[in-house]
Amino acid sequence: MLNKNQVQGTVKDLTGQVQEQVGKLVGNKEQEAKGLHKQVSGKAEKRLGDVKEVVKDAKDAVKDAVHTR
Repeated sequence: MLNKNQVQGTVKDLTGQVQEQVGKLVGNKEQEAKGLHKQVSGKAEKRLGDVKEVVKDAKDAVKDAVHTR
């Protein structure tokens, strides 16, 4: 299951890709740069969400291991 950071990061990344391409189409370097920035920010947020999921899964595994003893 995806957490909030994974979803928001993915949306931000995709929005940035669209913004970058629109900037290229209309010849607006500022929009291209903003799009690239948004992509980087989105990828970072998604990675944060990925790490949170790994930690949550590890926590759950430890909890399950303790309860089965």
